Amino acid sequence: MATLLSSSNFSAEKKLIFDLSPFLRIYNDDTLHRLVDSPYVPPLHRDPITGVSSRDTVTVPPTRIFMPQLQNSNQKLPILVHYHAGGFCVGSAFSETDLKYLNHLSSHLNAIIVSVEYPLAPERKLPAAYNDSWAALQWVCNHVLGETHFDKDPWIANHADFDEIFVIGDSAGANIAHNMVMRAGSDPLPGNLKIKGLIANHPYFWGSIPIGGNEFEAELEKTLGYRVWEFVYPEAPGGIDNPMINPIGEGAPCLSRLACSKVFFSAAENDSLKERAVAYWKKVKECGWRGEMETVEVAGEDHCFHIFDPESENSKFLFRKMASFVNSH
Repeated sequence: MATLLSSSNFSAEKKLIFDLSPFLRIYNDDTLHRLVDSPYVPPLHRDPITGVSSRDTVTVPPTRIFMPQLQNSNQKLPILVHYHAGGFCVGSAFSETDLKYLNHLSSHLNAIIVSVEYPLAPERKLPAAYNDSWAALQWVCNHVLGETHFDKDPWIANHADFDEIFVIGDSAGANIAHNMVMRAGSDPLPGNLKIKGLIANHPYFWGSIPIGGNEFEAELEKTLGYRVWEFVYPEAPGGIDNPMINPIGEGAPCLSRLACSKVFFSAAENDSLKERAVAYWKKVKECGWRGEMETVEVAGEDHCFHIFDPESENSKFLFRKMASFVNSH
């Protein structure tokens, strides 16, 4: 998918001026080429494989809601606010990839999923995605109030169990999910609702000090983790050690502030982000956070395998683990 940032009809030859592969490239005529974008597709009245229904909301930011098959008209279900993967610069809640993935996830978890279409860099650089993601979480929680300034979504209003709110994300989306739960520790949610759980799959965290034996195979400034953050949040206070990308760095807020009662972390054996994810969940254990924690590492898999192949046996294994986590009381 090519996005025109500004018109330029006088370029004699298009030249690459910035390469952030495998995410995107920018050319001298100001065109932006996203390399891993999945096609935008409409929601489904009912997915023929999973039976999950989906629809889009005209909100700020927009969302796509996934509803599994109901057993009765009064059934209440857990509700998950989901943030997609993509390094803060690619991906969409409305993509073909996420439609298939979240159909399977909603079905396995038997839960409502609200996937957030947060803004991407470079059109809107961070912290825009964090701010819009918080607004989406507030919008979901506002459904518990008797009076609202908007028309409530009937799926959320009639079938969400507001005692079972989870925040979930994959890769950069897991980074957002972590930061939403941290923010909820200081900024109350509407109706004084509480987040029950955080689900962070293959979280994108980074920092200036290597963790593990092979995390930095090149100089820090040449690593993909560093280059992505520098591109999506060039004005981040503290740079690569800003707590939003390095929550275990020196001076970062204590992770005991995670405002939920249970957390689920997953990693993939061959993922370059694995060591930092493991260090993160060890830090949560050590910091005095009081809650239930579950960690899963899937052997033989790479980053976000479950998104790209949700019907694989390893993806189903991970979904079963998440289902058990969400539905245990």
